[in-house]
Amino acid sequence: MNSGKRFELIRMFFSILIALLVSFLLIFMVSEQPVDAIVALVTGPFKSKRNLANVVESMIPLIFTGTGVCIMFSANQINLAAEGAFHLGGLVAAVCALNLGLPAGVSPAVALLLAAAAGAVFTAIPAFLKIKTSASEMVSSLMINYLSLWFCTFILMHVILDPAVGSASHKLPKTSELTTLVRGTRIHTGIIIALAVAVLGYIFLYKTKMGYELRLAGENEKFAKYSGISIVKVILISQLIGGAVAGLGGGVEMLSPIYSRFTWTSLLGYGWDAIVICTLAKKNPLRTPLAALFLAYLRTGASIMARSTDVTLEVVQITQGIIILLAVAEQFLSKTKHKMIAKEAKASLKEEGAA
Repeated sequence: MNSGKRFELIRMFFSILIALLVSFLLIFMVSEQPVDAIVALVTGPFKSKRNLANVVESMIPLIFTGTGVCIMFSANQINLAAEGAFHLGGLVAAVCALNLGLPAGVSPAVALLLAAAAGAVFTAIPAFLKIKTSASEMVSSLMINYLSLWFCTFILMHVILDPAVGSASHKLPKTSELTTLVRGTRIHTGIIIALAVAVLGYIFLYKTKMGYELRLAGENEKFAKYSGISIVKVILISQLIGGAVAGLGGGVEMLSPIYSRFTWTSLLGYGWDAIVICTLAKKNPLRTPLAALFLAYLRTGASIMARSTDVTLEVVQITQGIIILLAVAEQFLSKTKHKMIAKEAKASLKEEGAA
């Protein structure tokens, strides 16, 4: 491992450590039972099978959106439409499950493929606007997330609504539900799909020519252009694949045992969480499962802490914010980075001299 990668691991470790220490300090300042709160936060997820299952269930959608955003951000395309793509993917999967009438095994496969396609088309909109009009993909993608929300709400209320229930669709057929892996929990085959997507995302970015071009364009667009790489192709492919992964995640979440009806009348936030995952993973899809596990564990512990003590869930948001600030701060531990690079350079010169 070179000094650059070792430094990033060290910086991420200290970012998380400092964020947790600040959070613990805040807990001591605001709580009348700070020790109980910290113990619940740190050890709560281990105390029952149900709590551990909650961690795994929560990390599944985070892996999908985190991987999708890693692919888009690697090309330096700050497309924030993963939130809307996830939402739209969930709706498409629900509509397919309700209307296609396919047998078990075939129904979820078709629904998930169509959910991925919907996510790809959705994130391609800001990409197309950037190519044709030079519109900022960050601004346009942020705005169209709400188009996804209101479009899905319209379809829910006027097409698939179950009048007997209220703001929910008709019940999804059992033939469309993903298989539960662990009895007594809602851990489902989506975890296998999510891990496979993370591995395939890594292979695409780091083991293929297209992935190399995408990363090169993200690091230095002018150099990539002079090298003969089509920036238009990079923009389109990164957004299409990233959106497809996010849409697939929405479909997996909707067809999981967690849901029996489509009830999403507000954005769920997984697209915004994906930015945290991408930051923790340093745009490497292979690290997104670990980043998702950390965030899911932290949130499960915070939920247990909020139920059993006088500390609210907002402490996790503070922790997330500090981690992001430190992780992206170029000057944080910069002297340590320079020392590591200098040490590695001296060692290389000695080896060359000895040779």
